[in-house]
Amino acid sequence: TNDRRPGFQKMIKDAERQNWEYVIVYTLDRFARNRYDSAMYKVRLRKHGIKVSSVMEPIPDGPEGILLESVLEGSAEYYSANLSQNILRGMHDNALACKVNNGGLPLGLKKGEDGKYAIEPAGAAVVREIFEMYAGGANVTEIIATLNSRGLRTSRGARWNKNSLHTILRNERYAGVYIWKDVRIEGGIPAIISKELFDAVQEQLKAG
Repeated sequence: TNDRRPGFQKMIKDAERQNWEYVIVYTLDRFARNRYDSAMYKVRLRKHGIKVSSVMEPIPDGPEGILLESVLEGSAEYYSANLSQNILRGMHDNALACKVNNGGLPLGLKKGEDGKYAIEPAGAAVVREIFEMYAGGANVTEIIATLNSRGLRTSRGARWNKNSLHTILRNERYAGVYIWKDVRIEGGIPAIISKELFDAVQEQLKAG
């Protein structure tokens, strides 16, 4: 859906050497799904005497070919935009039902059989300990040292640092709040800690 493809950019750069005459694609949407990108890169290739040719969509030379190519490229762009819109709509529907959308899961939470968040016991125990330690007066440095000394890891398998610890301490999901873009549902996730504990920690964070 975009031109941020290493192989594609290498091909465009290598075209300056003029070592070939054609870029052969299965269909035109393999070259680009954005009409602006398609036109811009085809112009750059034409400067080096290179033509884009589609295996499944033979396009004749002349004005008829120009029209056919523009229709095919427009259809590809429409399909891409429509697919993105449908995916976003599906994710919004998931959010309203408090279901897990794509992306990494916070420590202590997993995707249940019903597609909703469920508690992952081992990770949840670590999350509770972090909140209780901080509420009990332990500072960030002390908590990080404790977690790392015991070989505990973040949800990404990394060692703990200030950023990863603050991510835990500020995450309302642990108090049972479902959040996705503009969707916010109290009680939409099984709570790992109480709202009272979460609010107390937020006050401590503000106080420094």
